[in-house]
Amino acid sequence: MAEQEKILEIKNLVFSFHTYGGVVQAVRNVSYELRKGEILGIVGESGCGKSVTAQCILRLNPEPPGFFSGGEILFKGQDVVKMSQKELRKMRGTEIGFIFQDPMTSLNPTMRIGRQIEEVFQDAKGMSRAEKKEKALNIMRMVGISDVEKRYRQYPHELSGGMKQRVMIAIALVSQPSMIICDEPTTSLDVTIEAQILDLLLDLRERLDTSIIMITHDLGVIARLCDRVVVMYGGQVMETGTVREIFYDTAHPYTHGLMSSIASLDTDKNTVLTPISGSPPDLFSPPAGCPFAPRCEYAMKICYERPPQEVHLSEEHRTSCWLQHELAPKVDLRMRKEGAK
Repeated sequence: MAEQEKILEIKNLVFSFHTYGGVVQAVRNVSYELRKGEILGIVGESGCGKSVTAQCILRLNPEPPGFFSGGEILFKGQDVVKMSQKELRKMRGTEIGFIFQDPMTSLNPTMRIGRQIEEVFQDAKGMSRAEKKEKALNIMRMVGISDVEKRYRQYPHELSGGMKQRVMIAIALVSQPSMIICDEPTTSLDVTIEAQILDLLLDLRERLDTSIIMITHDLGVIARLCDRVVVMYGGQVMETGTVREIFYDTAHPYTHGLMSSIASLDTDKNTVLTPISGSPPDLFSPPAGCPFAPRCEYAMKICYERPPQEVHLSEEHRTSCWLQHELAPKVDLRMRKEGAK
């Protein structure tokens, strides 16, 4: 993994929003990378900054009221933050695809499905109408849409939720981008359709060698789909690592809290799950120390006063927590301590 080509590097990204109540510091010094052919999971509760960070990659957040105040987003070596609108339009949909959370609101209800897929080619020169249609039909077949000639002529309201999401994936893939961002693409789907969509993404990764960022709050999706994981809280990265390291060698109390608040297949039905008490930090006035300190049962005085430094626990595993300091109390946050496979 470590030697794979990096297709995306986010370095110390800072992005905020001007509002009537003041400046919301939504993303604060976020850094992570995506490698060629990798599926990277971004997990965290609502409002942690995972979707805002992902939308920064394509500059989809409105500017203003949003604005960058630090950091870089390097896609294939080019800084997206410094790109012109012309360069951004060329990158969107062709180099990077985006699958939004709710296909019900993301698809245009007044346009036929085929026309919406073909929109990606609207600026393509020398491509006939027949060629555009053939490309659209081929990508529809690839994502598992049945009776493509009929679906091509239909409107979004004539399709099921799962079929709409397949159309969204088709739109993201039609130009064969090297990277796709999936913003909770299975949230509104039932578990059967969700499983089909996840299998489809895995299959497309294998066939096209596409890099994928999967944004979700569902740890089950992370475990099934991803190679590495980024855990975010309060607009910052708390922990990163391989799926195994995040699940079985948990190093941050927030990650541990997420794990403890969900049931596993072998959890007894009478077991009471442990929620994370308290509220997320106020991003109008972020805390001076660790943003999770007020909700952390292991918080020390220094946690409130100074932000923790990032600690490298292995080649892939990193965390920002004062518990990793040599003078801190020894706390074992691992979910499975012995015999993990």
